[in-house]
Amino acid sequence: MTRNLFLAFSLTLVTSIMTPATADDAKKKTPPTRKPNSAMARVVDEPGLPRVLLIGDSISIGYTVPVRELLKGKANVHRPLTNCGPTSKGVAEIEKWLGDGKWDVIHFNWGLHDLKYMGPKGQNLADPSADGSHQQVPPAEYEANLSQLVARLKKTDAKLIWRSTTPVPTGCKGRVVGDSVKYNAIAKKIMDENKIAIDDQYAFAMSRLEQIQRPANVHFSPEGSRELAQQAVAAILKSLPQ
Repeated sequence: MTRNLFLAFSLTLVTSIMTPATADDAKKKTPPTRKPNSAMARVVDEPGLPRVLLIGDSISIGYTVPVRELLKGKANVHRPLTNCGPTSKGVAEIEKWLGDGKWDVIHFNWGLHDLKYMGPKGQNLADPSADGSHQQVPPAEYEANLSQLVARLKKTDAKLIWRSTTPVPTGCKGRVVGDSVKYNAIAKKIMDENKIAIDDQYAFAMSRLEQIQRPANVHFSPEGSRELAQQAVAAILKSLPQ
């Protein structure tokens, strides 16, 4: 009897000692935190170099770091610390993105987020053929927003470069093949009227789409982003002050 009581007491003691440790171990098994995107790192300017601002969506986020590497020692390359999304977001946040510093070159784009389809309750990347689906920023609104943004960018006195919107591939969810062409036509009209240079990344990507773009996805492979970066840098170098 005495032995049984002793064993029961010992088991209770061991359990009470181990339980907190087990709980602590469970707390430690949290998912690993996502590594910060180096494209969103704040840039400390190297004195004496011109300042370049990249404005764009996740396509530009993909080529930001390669552009910085290719322009190292030639320019300080910044970007807003966000996905710049559709023109509606640009209109709302452009003053914050421009800040109060001087920009020598601004390489910019909006389009893929404007032309994507939303559901009737705001569902992202909705089926374009479904009832109630609509483009996030319809063409007429896109034209008005982009005209407003260009007028603001011109006030910076920076050299402006428009990057045409890259292609929507077959099988891509929430977007329609060919809409990039329609939105690019609207943008080209605005850029021509304002004598703004065009970095035609649509044509550049189309010529090698299967090699550099992910299947059924508007995004590009790492190598594809590097190729877009090279295209962007070629355009930027033409506009940098000598």
